[in-house]
Amino acid sequence: MCEGSLQGRGARGEKSNTTPTLKGDRPTTEKQNMRENPSGQGREGRKAAQSNYFKRIRYFQNMTIPRFLIVTHVMHTYANGNYYAYGPYVREMNLWIKNAQHVIIVAPLSKQTTINPIDICYTHNHVTFIRVPSFQLTNGINVLKSLWVVPYIMTVLLLTMFRANHIHLRCPGNMGLLGCFAQLFFPFKKKTAKYAGNWDWQSQQPFTYRLQQRLLRNTILTHRMKTLVYGEWHDRTKNIVPFFTASYSEKDLLPIEPRTLKTGDIIKLMFVGALESGKNPIDSLLIAHELIKRNVAIEIHFYGEGSLRDSLEKKIITLNMQHNAFVHGNVNSATLKDAYRDSHFMVLLSDSEGWPKAVAEAMWWGCVPVTTQVSCVPWMLANGERGVIAFDLVNAVANILSLINSPKEYSLIAYRGVDWSRQYTLEKFELEIQKLV
Repeated sequence: MCEGSLQGRGARGEKSNTTPTLKGDRPTTEKQNMRENPSGQGREGRKAAQSNYFKRIRYFQNMTIPRFLIVTHVMHTYANGNYYAYGPYVREMNLWIKNAQHVIIVAPLSKQTTINPIDICYTHNHVTFIRVPSFQLTNGINVLKSLWVVPYIMTVLLLTMFRANHIHLRCPGNMGLLGCFAQLFFPFKKKTAKYAGNWDWQSQQPFTYRLQQRLLRNTILTHRMKTLVYGEWHDRTKNIVPFFTASYSEKDLLPIEPRTLKTGDIIKLMFVGALESGKNPIDSLLIAHELIKRNVAIEIHFYGEGSLRDSLEKKIITLNMQHNAFVHGNVNSATLKDAYRDSHFMVLLSDSEGWPKAVAEAMWWGCVPVTTQVSCVPWMLANGERGVIAFDLVNAVANILSLINSPKEYSLIAYRGVDWSRQYTLEKFELEIQKLV
């Protein structure tokens, strides 16, 4: 880029072909110079013209380079010459951009340079990152603040979409919302959207989520769009494609060691996810506490970070569970694998999910999930044949106690989960993605 810029300045800075004249004289034109000195300045003029011609050719060649555009609300970090973000998200995006010649990412960028243990970087040699402000639409004040940044972000999206060959939106989210509007201006470009939230129209959703769903499924407004959603839904349009996600490769198809549920053994529970209100980590702690009151030897391990970490740790002290409950924060995938393989139950009572990766990952390693009936979870768990669907805390405790007292039933559920989850490998996931790119 610098070299091209210098060449451009050099071309503009060349001496004029008009010769100096005395006052009152008519200036000599370039054509006259070429007639008078065909081997001199005329040749230089032709060289300059050729140079400008080839610059235009290079410009249009640059415009035709295939570009894969990613629009996401995920916060990124720049460190060591690479862009890092939430590991499961980047791991998936590396499959989307594997064969792209050039990648443009429009997303917020953190001022911090410290890399979170769960973060990984994009594995692509030609990434252009365009930083945009992060904004929220959660209340009136945040909406007013967003009025300052939304016009700028929309301008960036329109310009980058104009240059892109493939537009990829990550929804639901604030950037995904703006992307849903911006893509309307490009009906002939190839587009995909990954809707990672709950697509169920019967569930309660924020207005902005519903708006994204309506724009993405509308075949009159949105053209050439394939929106990937989790689960099978009867009301889908041609824009909607039932999809899945994957965390593990075929090389992770390792033998499963059966867990034992003997009297006196420590039953290990785990929670995997953000320590936020929507994931209800304190409910998982209360389930463990109730089991302890029933004289069950229990340990519960929490993996994840979030705004409720302090509240969770205080609750552990209040319940006198310092020797039973452990908060590990974010950990890398290898540590999490070992935790799945060592645990009996993964307890996640979420209010909303898309494709809950923690549920699928637990099933992969033979850890029985205990979760709520949201999104495509009933389909994933075959309505309770591959895991426990809990309606409340009391129901969750009762189901866990029932399986503890029925080791054969526990093993049967665990192995059903293993068989189902291991059909969704990264290799299959990549193959399906390449059909869409």
